[in-house]
Amino acid sequence: MSWTREQVAALVDHTLLKPEATAADVASLCWEAADLGVCAVCVSPSMLAAVEVPERVKIATVVGFPSGKHDSQIKAREAALSIVGADGRRGADEIDMVIDVGAAIAGDISAVFADIVAVRGAAPTAVLKVIVESAALLNLAGAPTLADVCRAAADAGADFVKTSTGFHPAGGASVQAVEIMAQTVPALGIKASGGIREAADAVALLDAGATRLGLSGTRAVLDGLG
Repeated sequence: MSWTREQVAALVDHTLLKPEATAADVASLCWEAADLGVCAVCVSPSMLAAVEVPERVKIATVVGFPSGKHDSQIKAREAALSIVGADGRRGADEIDMVIDVGAAIAGDISAVFADIVAVRGAAPTAVLKVIVESAALLNLAGAPTLADVCRAAADAGADFVKTSTGFHPAGGASVQAVEIMAQTVPALGIKASGGIREAADAVALLDAGATRLGLSGTRAVLDGLG
């Protein structure tokens, strides 16, 4: 289909997850989010207190980021703390959690399921997106494992499956991964994230079945749509 700038903007999580990000950087992100008409901003948990966006813009944060190699109880606690606002500020509306990719590659899907269940239970009112590192799963374990992880996320009560953190050396979002994810769990949202820098890439991922995009260079992508 033909995507307009406004349609794509409404599906974007405007993202800043660099470890060197400052409160001033988050303030700039928030200003851009309001100006661009995006769906949400996505920041690290420690930066939530710096977020000030209009009510229409959702606030997302990450859990177990970026490695996923955290005990499930730690992930759950991080999620619970993130959805509770500090000093009267809004907490996170959405949680993007990273699975233990190694457990998935080893075939321990039950451990992946339990990990997601722990976070879901700790943040029952938040939109839960499960980051599966699709490029790593496809490269190291194959499409059946990616599909199994997506089904585990659905069974655990996730709202979305998400391709990537954007920090894994295996790479970010791909049309192949999005197609597999969308076909496997059609009832869930699909967030494509990682390495999306051109408008054509964003459109290809949306056409493949993505229903949300994680972008750090949002303005450049939207400018490519006219």
